[in-house]
Amino acid sequence: MAKRLRRTPRGYDDVAPTGKELSQLLPEWMSSISARFQDKPDQVLLAWKEVIGEKLAPMTQAVSFIDGILTVKVRNSSLYSLLVQHEKGKLLEQLRRRVPSVDVRNITFRLG
Repeated sequence: MAKRLRRTPRGYDDVAPTGKELSQLLPEWMSSISARFQDKPDQVLLAWKEVIGEKLAPMTQAVSFIDGILTVKVRNSSLYSLLVQHEKGKLLEQLRRRVPSVDVRNITFRLG
C-alpha cells in the first residue's frame, strides 16, 4: 500500500516557514495543562485531616473528591450525626479557605 503524501496548502509560496513560534503555542499548552489539574483532588483529601483536627482525624477518612463533592467516611453514628447537623458548614468554609484554588461545593458523610 502506497503512503499518501500531504497536499501542499493553497497559497504556499515555498519560502515562508511552516513552524510556529513558541509564544503562539505556549498559551494553548498551558491552558490544557491547567484544565487537567483543575480539581486537584489530592490537595482536598490532604487538607481534610488538617481541617477536621487531630482528635477526630482517626475516626474519619476522606475517600474521594469528585465534581466538587468531598466524600468522607465516618466510623460511628454519633460522630456522623454531629458532623452532618452541626459542623458541616464550618468544615466546608475551612476547606474553602485552606484550598482556595479548588471549588469545594459540598461534603457528604457516609457511615463505614
